[in-house]
Formats: sequence, structure tokens, C-alpha cells
Amino acid sequence: MTTQTRTPTRLTSREITTGEELGTVELATPDLVASAARRAAAAAPGWSATPADQRAALVERAADLLVERTGAAQDLLVREGGAIPGKAFYEVLLAAEELRHGARLAREYADPSVTASEPDRTASVSRVPLGVVGVIVPWNFPLLLAARSLGPALALGNTVVLKPDPHTPLSGGTLFAEAFDRAGLPPGVLEIVHGDAETGSALVQAPDVAMVSFTGSTAVGREIGAQCGRLLKRAVLELGGQNAFVVLDDVDVERAASAGAWGSFLHQGQICMSARRHLVQRAVADDYTRALARHAAALRIGDPHREDAQIGPIIDRRQLTTIANAVEQAVAQGARLVTGGRPLGAYYPPTVLADVTEQMDIFHTEVFGPVATVTAVADDTDAVRLANTSDHGLTAAVYTADPARGAAIARQLRCGVAHIGDQTVVQDAVLPFGGIGASGNGHGFGGPAALEAFTRWRTLTTSSPPRGYPF
Repeated sequence: MTTQTRTPTRLTSREITTGEELGTVELATPDLVASAARRAAAAAPGWSATPADQRAALVERAADLLVERTGAAQDLLVREGGAIPGKAFYEVLLAAEELRHGARLAREYADPSVTASEPDRTASVSRVPLGVVGVIVPWNFPLLLAARSLGPALALGNTVVLKPDPHTPLSGGTLFAEAFDRAGLPPGVLEIVHGDAETGSALVQAPDVAMVSFTGSTAVGREIGAQCGRLLKRAVLELGGQNAFVVLDDVDVERAASAGAWGSFLHQGQICMSARRHLVQRAVADDYTRALARHAAALRIGDPHREDAQIGPIIDRRQLTTIANAVEQAVAQGARLVTGGRPLGAYYPPTVLADVTEQMDIFHTEVFGPVATVTAVADDTDAVRLANTSDHGLTAAVYTADPARGAAIARQLRCGVAHIGDQTVVQDAVLPFGGIGASGNGHGFGGPAALEAFTRWRTLTTSSPPRGYPF
């Protein structure tokens, strides 16, 4: 398919609450994306030939430089993406840890020893870089979600073309460019391109790109997966989540509600791992709903750059409208609005909907905002059944005082990651992470999963003396 060339323009980053200009970046035409991929491909042989210790040290240096600029990075995350300062602070630290995790993979991996099946043939197997990796990340955790691909991809010898979201070009792109440049990364090893869906499509289709790592919506992920399938490229897709937070009848209700509020309302619920569906056993459902509503109503709403706010703005007006429409539809279908439910300018208050059933649209559709639905369940079996009705399968959690009981439930949940005695928003760089079904194509991040995602096997055999054959 022929793509028309556009004249390069500038993308202006603006503060989410005031519209104040924060900076500008160049928008990449499809031709510029292809050029960036060619530069990354040209740099790939030299970078992959660089000793692993040297690559790891450079990635670690970039992590240190990112942490040194925590204040500036935190400020950008707050102003550009609407994060509260605490979330922004920890995102910087978690992003640095993702980079360091990638460096550890490069340092610690050792090729396995293998023996060929015939005595006069020796063999060796190794994991080698893929080449150029295209990384496309969303706006909600622009530093963290980029770093979990950048760290292992670069440290393991790949070059990268990174496309941040248009909402967060500075915190998702410029910060990395500056850190890696100061760390001494050779030219071409990390290229950054800015733009919208057309830019992302050009990155996926660029002939020099061997793999695409995408975090974002299920709809876009399906399109990228289809494109990569046609082009025979590797794809790691981490998509949406309609995550279940199962609350059993043996809990301390206040502690459970605190965990549930964190899981649903952190960063205005704009997290793929957010607790969407609270499946609460009937014996404690009423008490839990009241406690969750109290926690929600007590959260402070405001401009996180200028106020002591716990709930910041929704990313844009379109998303605010989507959230409001979903809540209105749920109430029309019979859900009970316990608290919240009315937009406040650029903000949507933490909202609790009770009496939600599996017949309602909101039970199955991801609402990327601060909305918690509560559904009463009869018993452990009913909780598992309802949790598994979703097409998504990212994270889940079982809140219980009995770890063995929680584990028995968690093992039956159709998801990539499950937590017992905790909520759904849990991040650990050393643990494999990824979803199934509409939530993605498996684990591509964390621990050994990252090693598998960003490298491939290479087998080398040697026959001595050289073999002869009958024809």
C-alpha cells in the first residue's frame, strides 16, 4: 500500500489542566519513520557486537541519569499526563528499575551447553538479538511502559525505534533521548519518532523493523497483530483489561475496601491493570460497597501540579465523555449509583456502581476511568465463573485472609497474572507480565519472558572432518 508523504510539522505538548505549552517535537511522516528504522538497522550490527557488559553498563548509566532528574521527570508526568506527584515519583523509580532489569538480563544470561546427537558433530546454541525493535507506548505510564521494552531490548543487543503517545511526547520520549544521549549511546541505536496512528502504522510496516512491542487498546492491538502476522514479524501485545477483584467473606472489610479503592482509582483508573469488577461474596457485599464508597468519596480531586490532589484530570475530553456515557448507560440498565457519577470540569470523580450484573454492558466493557462496579457473588465457584466471563485476561486479584483458599481460586482464573491478598495493580520488573485473550498474546515483559521476547535462538553445528554425502 502506497503512503503519501506529508510535510513535517510540530507537535506541541501542553499541560493537561491549563493548556500551557510545555515544549514541541517534530511529527514524523511515514518517510521519516522509515528513515529512522534504516538508521537503527545500520547501527544494529555494531551495537549487537558490543560486549554485553558494555551494553548493560550504558543502560544502567541511563537509569542513573533518569533518577538524577527525578524532579524534572516527575513534573512532566504530572503536567503532561495528569499524574499525582506520588504516582509520578514512583513511575520514575520503576522505569529506572526496568532499565536495570534489562541490564541484569544481559549480564547474567549464559548460553546453555548442548550436545549434538552424532559424535562427530559439535553444536552450540545461543540467544541473539532480533535487530530493530519498534516500541509503541501509551500515555498513562509513558516512562514505565517504554522502559520495560527499552531496557531488555537495548541491553540484549537490539536497536530501537520508540514512538511515544501524542499526549506525552516529552515524558515518553524526550526524557529517554536525553538520558541515553548523556549515557553515551551510539547514534542510531535509539531513534524516537512522534505522531499518531499513521506514524505507528508506518513503524509497524517499516521493512527494517523485526519486532513490535505495543501497549495500548485491544482494538489497535488486533490491527498491529494482524499486520505483524502478514509481515512475519514478532509482536508483543499488552492490551486492555476488565480485571476482577474478588473479595471473599473472610476479609477485614475496611482493609479490602482500601485495597479495592487503590486498585480502581489510582491514576483516575486509567491503568490497564485497574480493578474494574469487584466480585464480592454476598455475606460482606453491602458492608464492602459502603466502605468502598466512603474511600472513593474521601479522595481529593484537583490539579495535581498546584493542589494536594489524589485524583487528577482525565486525559482528554473525549475520554471524559466516554466514561460519563458508560456510567449513564449502566444506571439506565439497572446499576445503582452509590457515589460519584457526574463529571466535574476536566475531572471525573471516583465512582462506585452497585448491583451490577453480568447482563449489563459495563460488566464486559473496559471503562478506562475511575469507575468501580460491585457485583455480589454466591460463593467461590460463582466468583470464578463471573471472573471468567470476560474476553479479557490481564490481571486479577483474590482478597482473602486464607492464602490457600485464595490460591485455589486464583489458579482457576483466566488471566496472565493473579494476586492473592492484594489488589490488581502490582508491578515487579523481575516477574513475567502479560495477558491472554483480548488482553494480549502472552508474557513479553519481566524476568525470563523479556529474554524470550527480545532475542531468538541461533544454532551452530560443526562437523569435523567435513562430511561427504552419496550424491
